Amino acid sequence: MAANERPPERSLAEAAAERVEDRRGPSSVLSIALTELGAVDRAVYEAIARTPTPSLDEPLRRLSNAANGSRLWLAIAALLAIFGGKRGRRAALEGVVAIGVTSASVNLVAKSVATRPRPERADPATFAARDIPMPASSSFPSGHAASGFAFAHAVGRHVPVLAMPIGLLAGCVAYSRVHLGVHYPVDVAVGSIAGSGIAAMVASAGDGIAERRRSQA
Repeated sequence: MAANERPPERSLAEAAAERVEDRRGPSSVLSIALTELGAVDRAVYEAIARTPTPSLDEPLRRLSNAANGSRLWLAIAALLAIFGGKRGRRAALEGVVAIGVTSASVNLVAKSVATRPRPERADPATFAARDIPMPASSSFPSGHAASGFAFAHAVGRHVPVLAMPIGLLAGCVAYSRVHLGVHYPVDVAVGSIAGSGIAAMVASAGDGIAERRRSQA
């Protein structure tokens, strides 16, 4: 190349891409990934909110309300304790303990740290049958999903034949919270994972206590 010749200029797109790549460290990549995940989360929520499902709205509203305060799970625990024999009583006890620990962990700790606003619903609601009071607590994670999956994990350990039906019921409760417009999908997904994980820790602690008692007997 002659001394007075200038090198070819790069396109603006190439220069911009290079600048972005230079700035993109591990934390930047994580931030971008979380932003994109949030966009998908909101898009799925909006798709559910706009889709008419008249045959599902009322049953899901009733199911969600039945799970308020874990009433649905406590009722099942009572039936297990009465009719389920020794295994049923163990499942009921562990299920109630798992719900208590999970509810405290999610509602008192996790929600106070992750203060995510609840979804914004149209006023009036697009579908009247889905209208339920909007909770005042943080949207992330879902307490309903966490308690349901904690209970399902505990019961499934002791009464395997109930693992699938109660797990499916917990999944329906979790979905109902998105369907009714009070949670985003990621809220219930993380709540479900958290509930199962906390129930597993409760189970491990219970097994350890029982083992020590047997060894001391």
